[in-house]
Amino acid sequence: MSRKYKFHNKSAAYFVSFATVYWIDVFTRQLYYSILAESLQYCRHNKGMEIFAYCFMSNHVHLVFRSANEDPSGLLRDLKGFTSKKLIKAIEENPLESRKEWMLQMFEKAGKARSNVSKRQFWQQHNKPIELWSDKVIKQKIEYIHNNPVKAGFVTNPEDWKYSSARNYAEDETVLEIDSDGLWLGMM
Repeated sequence: MSRKYKFHNKSAAYFVSFATVYWIDVFTRQLYYSILAESLQYCRHNKGMEIFAYCFMSNHVHLVFRSANEDPSGLLRDLKGFTSKKLIKAIEENPLESRKEWMLQMFEKAGKARSNVSKRQFWQQHNKPIELWSDKVIKQKIEYIHNNPVKAGFVTNPEDWKYSSARNYAEDETVLEIDSDGLWLGMM
């Protein structure tokens, strides 16, 4: 087993990316984005998650975060577990979701392929954490996150993407509050 993508330093900040199974474009509706934002905000206020950068795309999420409780793996596991249940339920109950049956079938297919999943799997199981150990690496990862919607062709400027901390760095915290104090502001 590779040791490259693991949370070795429990007190460090990490860059992580996690995607929906089969790269399904789930995040096409405001409701689903809101569930993700509310879940991250809950983790900030109740589980010791410090968020320094984020970007929600249609089928994946990028985060730069740290666990104040020194359990980044457990924190991410709990976040993904909770959001998967909440998002699947929202899809099931959304009368406007035209892709409902197809998405639920795909989540079930992914779940059947894994022995540790009881019914449906929403998120891919890997996160590929990268420890942020220098100013240069931190800046590189935050720029990557913020430019993701630009490279995808969704917006011209990073701060124009509603679900990105690029807006926070432009002093707009309308979607999700981040922890931008101290160490992080000096690195931008």
